Amino acid sequence: MKKIVEYRKLLNVEKTVALKELKTIYRNAMKESHPDKFQGNDAGLKGAEEKSKEIIEAYHFLVSINAETIRQGLPEYNDTIATATITDYKYENIRLLITFSNSSVYEFISVPKATYVKMVNAESPGRFAKRHIFNAFPYRKVSNQE
Repeated sequence: MKKIVEYRKLLNVEKTVALKELKTIYRNAMKESHPDKFQGNDAGLKGAEEKSKEIIEAYHFLVSINAETIRQGLPEYNDTIATATITDYKYENIRLLITFSNSSVYEFISVPKATYVKMVNAESPGRFAKRHIFNAFPYRKVSNQE
């Protein structure tokens, strides 16, 4: 959750921001920090490049967890968690990446280490995840692996 709060603070947006508004805010932030504005100023250029990278990362992350994006992907997500099996998982910094048999990869955010340990030690990690993770933590689709 700390990452989400930092990204919202960076772009100065609320939790309920609409996708269209988020895109406008992102574009305005990029205009202010775009490296092209700092040509000939090496210190300013380096700072602008770093700031631009942060803004781009924040925007893409916030779009992926936005309520509108989640709503659009909900049928696919529900189908995945209902029919696909877990083929791999990785836990890092309170984020749990789960790869499913249909090649979808979802990131679950703010999963406590204790919950992850319980999942790993469960008789059926998939059943544990269905009961305690899939509908309990914020998530975002990371990719479809080929």
